[in-house]
Amino acid sequence: MAERGNGGGAKPETAERPRGCALVTGASRGIGAASARALAREGWPTVVNYRSDASGADRVAAEIADAGGRALALQADVSDPDRVKGLFASAEAELGPVLCLVNNAGMRADGLSPQITDEQWRAVLDANLDGAFHTTRAALGGMLRARFGRIVNIASVVGPRANPGQANYAASKAGLIGMTRTVAAEVARRGVTVNAVAPGLVETKLTEDVAGNGLLERIPARRAGTPEEVAACVRFLASTDAAYVTGTTLTVDGGMSA
Repeated sequence: MAERGNGGGAKPETAERPRGCALVTGASRGIGAASARALAREGWPTVVNYRSDASGADRVAAEIADAGGRALALQADVSDPDRVKGLFASAEAELGPVLCLVNNAGMRADGLSPQITDEQWRAVLDANLDGAFHTTRAALGGMLRARFGRIVNIASVVGPRANPGQANYAASKAGLIGMTRTVAAEVARRGVTVNAVAPGLVETKLTEDVAGNGLLERIPARRAGTPEEVAACVRFLASTDAAYVTGTTLTVDGGMSA
């Protein structure tokens, strides 16, 4: 009796990566910096984007260059769509089309819901969600033309899981996860993948004030994660090995949401 196939024909070969660059937003420190270094080690010419920390971004770019990679630090506030257009124009002029995008830029403005001001609500949504939309929209044209692209959005376990005092932050990250899934479905047939990574407690400047109050005891691993551990997941999702992974959220939280 003849063996049956899988119904879908031969397994497709892993697509080779076209020439282009990676752009990591908010990459002057923390998860963004670790992600930029990780992608550069994979051979991506890398744009280290920053909003205000020029010295930090320059330091990350210099570290990449010292390790034999190619990097460029570029300033832009991604919540401003006009600045995003300029960012992409500069990146593409120097390093080629943006074929890998890591949306990491973000901020917090915590408080109980009755205490969050309109300005705090809008600032967090602008930075964490609107900024990711602006850069995703700017990147997709080149990715679709190349029939290759990798978008990795840095979300948070707070997106699907309640954390009192962070209504604005949770809304932005839940929205980012929803956007990830929808855009992934829109572009999957063109070789573009869109995924999210949802860290739990990670040792960064953004979280240095929230490690107390018994939080570590609620994490099965009994420790905070490192930016490099999150960046390892970003590196995989940006690779050709992850060509069949799209529309998903990879949780990196030491078992906290298990």
